[in-house]
Amino acid sequence: MYRKLALAAALLGAGVLALTQLPAMAVAAMVKTPAPSLTVSTKAHRETAIFAGGCFWGVQGVYSHVKGVVSATSGYTGGSAASAHYETVSTGTTGHAESVKVVFDPTIVSYADLLRIYFSVVADPTEVNRQGPDTGPQYRSALFPQNATQAKVARAYIRQLQTAHVFSRPIATRIEAAKPFYPAESYHQNFYARHPAYPYIVINDRPKVEGLKTLFPADYRG
Repeated sequence: MYRKLALAAALLGAGVLALTQLPAMAVAAMVKTPAPSLTVSTKAHRETAIFAGGCFWGVQGVYSHVKGVVSATSGYTGGSAASAHYETVSTGTTGHAESVKVVFDPTIVSYADLLRIYFSVVADPTEVNRQGPDTGPQYRSALFPQNATQAKVARAYIRQLQTAHVFSRPIATRIEAAKPFYPAESYHQNFYARHPAYPYIVINDRPKVEGLKTLFPADYRG
């Protein structure tokens, strides 16, 4: 999906496209993945999930608009507390991935539902150590299951997508062991909501939220 977006950005630079046309083009390139065949019911009203899918601005932006999500926080996962700072993580040497901690009500939206949204509109799961214009292991596509049940559901869904050949290339999304989550600096939090006209947001992240609204209207919260 992002190759088309890169082309659109190039055309924008050449004056061929208006900025407002880019989100529609990107949404059209997204994939509505099938409903997960494995899900888990629960009576609990709070659960935590951690997703890494490129720049955390867009990941947080999408999940903040999902019904049943209580909070979405941008941060770093995979490395140490000492290295959990934007400038250091940006070197790509810390083991951290830019990630988002999602606290949700599983009686409203399940972890499996969040995975479906992840693979449909949050990230391109076929990219290795990059998402869109951002490159490096800190932008890798990765899931950090917080318990054995989440890990089971995640593995099952990736197998389901692979078997169905939903994507033309192999799925590169990694399932990594749960590690401490460190919130990012305050200026990164809710960046999507606070800077809706920022060019990076318009080109790379607004299409993701529009994709959520278009492909999963029942899950979209304005």
